[in-house]
Amino acid sequence: MVDVTDTAVNVDVLPSDWQDQVLSLAKARDAVILAHNYQLPEIQDIAHHTGDSLGLSRVAAEAEASTIVFCGVHFMAESAKILAYEKTVLIPDAAAGCSLAETINADQLRAWKAEHPGAVVVSYVNTTAEVKAETDICCTSSNAVDVVASIPSDQDILFCPDQFLGAHVQRLTGRENMHIWMGECHVHAGINGADLKDRVEAEPEAELFVHPECGCATSALYLVSAGVVPQERTKILSTGGMIDAARETTAEKVLVATETGMLHQLQKVNPNTIFEPVNRAAVCKYMKMITPAKLLRSLQEGIDEVTVERDIADRARTSVERMISIGTPSPTAE
Repeated sequence: MVDVTDTAVNVDVLPSDWQDQVLSLAKARDAVILAHNYQLPEIQDIAHHTGDSLGLSRVAAEAEASTIVFCGVHFMAESAKILAYEKTVLIPDAAAGCSLAETINADQLRAWKAEHPGAVVVSYVNTTAEVKAETDICCTSSNAVDVVASIPSDQDILFCPDQFLGAHVQRLTGRENMHIWMGECHVHAGINGADLKDRVEAEPEAELFVHPECGCATSALYLVSAGVVPQERTKILSTGGMIDAARETTAEKVLVATETGMLHQLQKVNPNTIFEPVNRAAVCKYMKMITPAKLLRSLQEGIDEVTVERDIADRARTSVERMISIGTPSPTAE
């Protein structure tokens, strides 16, 4: 039995047997380790489950373990707490934030709602618990179109916070009464149309996987319509959709427009295809803040615990459950 009260780990020093220590500590603490697809490869490989933020939160809710160690950014750990309120939720670095989630807060959303009385609020799951509590229904990148389509056509929609996902959904649904918050993920916004065009021209035979949060999603569709790339080789996909597509592809190379941490999972499910980033600089510093040493320290010291006020969690849970009733991907794919 491992003593979880052992001397704290120095976050700058990693023992050679850290994997064994992490797994032993997790067992001793009755903990399950969850890792987002954008985490460091070492974190993804040691986690009990790897996937997207909402899928992992659903795993957290269904897991028998009493403690959830969420290796991701803070809003993701909050989502796990919302869906598994009676469990202890830890995040190895509480400072791991999200540039997209920070583009809107509850006060801003309340003010926006006041400007559009009667509008239905649809929030991407990449939002804080307080924003989810002010939301009518959440969505993921893979079911956002279905969520918007489920709302009566004569009702205005406030879609937040991602402008690129919102534009993608509006384009597919033709919804004219949809107001879109001008937020963005700084990493995905940085994958622009010029990057995409250059890579496609340099690799004309490659398939193309594009996350709808990307600033280049519209450019991808334009390149298809202009005949620069064939439609059958261009796919706008969520992270889970990318994994499914990676399993099925027979292409020699796939260009991937999302955070570069995704490449690790894609290569694991299909080692016969080369997966390369559209932009190698698309690295989320927040996603890389959780290191093996911090994970080890979190399990030893029981830090950092994520808390959400009960009232906020209950209201936020309602917006997530409404989304789930429409349909979400499997627990480990978005």
